[in-house]
Amino acid sequence: MTAPARILAPALVGLFMLIAWEAVVRIEAIPPYILPGPLAIAEALWRDGPSLLASLWVTLRITLAALAAAVILGGAIAILFAQSRLLELSLFPYAVILQVTPIVSIAPLIIIWVNDTFLSLLVCAWIVAFFPVVANTTLGLNSADRNLVALFHLYGASRWQVLRHLRLPSALPYFLAGVRISGGLALIGAVVAEFVAGTGGTASGLASRILEAGYRLEIPRLFAALLLLSLTGILIFAVLSWISNALLARWHESALPDEE
Repeated sequence: MTAPARILAPALVGLFMLIAWEAVVRIEAIPPYILPGPLAIAEALWRDGPSLLASLWVTLRITLAALAAAVILGGAIAILFAQSRLLELSLFPYAVILQVTPIVSIAPLIIIWVNDTFLSLLVCAWIVAFFPVVANTTLGLNSADRNLVALFHLYGASRWQVLRHLRLPSALPYFLAGVRISGGLALIGAVVAEFVAGTGGTASGLASRILEAGYRLEIPRLFAALLLLSLTGILIFAVLSWISNALLARWHESALPDEE
């Protein structure tokens, strides 16, 4: 399938859905405080755009900081796990426990314990985002070809040389896949943490604007904020996918162009 077709097909589907949505709202005379149409949402986005974008920047700063922390700390933890099987067996279950614990249940505790709003929200978002990096990178480091590992040892390579020249390149596709997943999870974690903090009036991110709009039944504004969040998540995923393809394009099968 050609590149224009890849873009045109989903664009046409999306346009049809928006037209059908607007038609149903108008034909059924659904009030905007129940379900606004796309035109009402666009009007709210135009009217409240500056304030919503300012709040989005707060959420985006938390998201990017959490993603950076997940990449750095998650990658470092995975390298430690790959160097010591005992360490991996001892600590990896706790990473799983931390991942499967709903962040909404522990976010209030983190906000109370950490005496800084931005840092507490960052910790919450990081908890959600770091596990895919750890899990994928650990899998990649442990997936290096055993025959190549034996060959490195045969030639007297040190552990650092095996890690640098074999395990890290082998793990790069896994690592990048984990980072792509973590990008969306960091945004979700930041929004959830802001919801929890916003109930106490301590947050000023986009989640608090959603809460305010819901309390006031300003549903078009609520949908406009949700639209900004969705577009932000898509942009984060697109940027991370571009970076991944740029790093893998010349040598890894997953990024090589399809043969005709």
